Amino acid sequence: MTVAINGIAHIQLTVNNPDRCIPFWEKLCHFLDMQTLIKGDGVVYCIGSRTGILIRAAPADKNDKPFDQDTAGLHHFCFRARSKEDVDEIYRFVTSELDANIIHGPVDGSQFAPGYYSILFEDPDGIRVEFNYVPGRGHFGEQGRLGPGGAGPADGYGNDGLMDSSS
Repeated sequence: MTVAINGIAHIQLTVNNPDRCIPFWEKLCHFLDMQTLIKGDGVVYCIGSRTGILIRAAPADKNDKPFDQDTAGLHHFCFRARSKEDVDEIYRFVTSELDANIIHGPVDGSQFAPGYYSILFEDPDGIRVEFNYVPGRGHFGEQGRLGPGGAGPADGYGNDGLMDSSS
């Protein structure tokens, strides 16, 4: 037996700089058609668009370590957009309204999945956030690795996308 989940209910992030990060995230969430459910000293929780994002301040005795995506824990997370135009609109918002560190603007990433299109940026603490759009069924579709006649699972990935050691 298998169970198909229904997405991610919520994401909770702990930040070192709540004075910058909490307004950043609340503004981004409101742009994503989410509403603030909890707002207090060192915390904001927004819900909507079938998810929730909770941001809380790190305790004072633990906020001296910067975020490092190459240590154990979160590397980045990616929201799926409904269209390329939505990715472009989010990019416009992030660059004009938020103090985000842009890693890359809208780019074709078809080396990762057929039609993959994404942006990548960091919040004020350096937590990486991606928004992508993949048309159709992605890897499960006709052109996908897991679709009919596809190559099957890759055994690695990198900046050049999915790869097979036998290639």
